[in-house]
Amino acid sequence: MHKLYVIGIGAGDPDQVTVQAIKAMRQVDVFFVIGKGEDKRELVEVRTAILAEHVDRPYRIVDIADPPRDRASADYQGVVEDWHERRSAVLEAAFAQADGVGGILVWGDPSLYDSTLRMIERVLARGRMRFEYTVIPGVTSVQALAARHRMVLHRIGEPVQVTTGRRLRADGLSGSAVVLLDGDCSFTEVPGADVHIWWGAYLGMPDETLIEGPLREVEEEIVRRRAELRARKGWIFDVYLLRDVVVGGRR
Repeated sequence: MHKLYVIGIGAGDPDQVTVQAIKAMRQVDVFFVIGKGEDKRELVEVRTAILAEHVDRPYRIVDIADPPRDRASADYQGVVEDWHERRSAVLEAAFAQADGVGGILVWGDPSLYDSTLRMIERVLARGRMRFEYTVIPGVTSVQALAARHRMVLHRIGEPVQVTTGRRLRADGLSGSAVVLLDGDCSFTEVPGADVHIWWGAYLGMPDETLIEGPLREVEEEIVRRRAELRARKGWIFDVYLLRDVVVGGRR
């Protein structure tokens, strides 16, 4: 493999795939797909459907099993470092068997809470392989959330923080914050009566679910609905915006 494309494909809606992404996909000979088990097979199926719709030349798909990760350890940084190292090793082994141009389809955008670029840098740092790689941006779940709720992420002249549920619990809320990777529903631990939430799950997919309102009024509904969806599908991708003071109801 002499070249690799890392292609953002949007937050779940196949129509979010950009023209630039389609042009890149049509240059690829072999696509590497990291699977996450049968519970998340739908994520692989969306990728293969995108390829079937947009790629008009022969290509191969190489399935790669995602190494397990210890989610019970208190050493979060150490666990992630170890997981990244093992992930990069299985990618390197797959790259070594490929000829021509490779491609990886990344959910959302490769720059936001995705480890693909870190894995590739680890592969190159070992020095056993040499290849060029190009990153194609995609629509993030953050953008999709704002679009589906028809709202602006920040108030006029103010910043917006993009963070995780773990960091929200540690740092608290100040202003506006978009929260990803929150399997523990950390919004329930945010204090105060003047907090608003815009929540979305499976954005752009057939099971898309949206809930909005004052946090104290809708938090139980979100927790219940999230649990129902996860139990039914076996996995869930969700994201939300929190704002500590609602000015004029929505802005």
